[in-house]
Amino acid sequence: MTRERAMIAFSILLASATLVHAAPISREELTSLCIEADDAAQCGRLVEARQLRALSRFIERDGSELRIQLVPFGLTTFRDSEGVRGARSYAVWDYLADLETVVLFTTHGERSGFILVQRRGGAEFGLPAEPVLSPDRRHFVTVDVCARACDQEVTLWRIGLEGVAKEATWRPPADWSDASATWRTPGTIVFDYSTAKDAAPHTFERRLADPSWQRPATK
Repeated sequence: MTRERAMIAFSILLASATLVHAAPISREELTSLCIEADDAAQCGRLVEARQLRALSRFIERDGSELRIQLVPFGLTTFRDSEGVRGARSYAVWDYLADLETVVLFTTHGERSGFILVQRRGGAEFGLPAEPVLSPDRRHFVTVDVCARACDQEVTLWRIGLEGVAKEATWRPPADWSDASATWRTPGTIVFDYSTAKDAAPHTFERRLADPSWQRPATK
């Protein structure tokens, strides 16, 4: 793993730091933890070790196995593994206590993603990009936009104790090569993006009520 690739892996996790709520890790702590990490998977495990100090009552790491106790009873297990398409890893990134939801950071070969695990019932939801929670904690947004190997799609999700559901999608202009999201209000998302032709930062605002969102067909 070259130093350049290690820094890229670190930047992936740094961009995700805004998600942490239950046991916050500051950007300074994340830098200290991961600046010498060989790759994103190792950085994820370093973050997990920090998070488990507060979450060990119901999450346990035993070698390659990560075990999460469910509510009111049960257990779900994630196992790191090697494969012909690259190693697969799982690491605890956050716990959203009010939603009883564990956020896992995952890697598979060179690709990374997230999984939400709802302890009440054990439902799992794979996400291609970091979930960014709305201020009222009723929605989150994922931005899967990059220069290559992304779906070039923004997805709005609804989240609650009853589960997670895809609420709407939106495709940004084709020339967006990188993007991230923040919430201005519970009903407004601000995107910071760059384009293939212009690396300078730009911003774009979209309301949840905007008709350009593509809503799933209702039965």
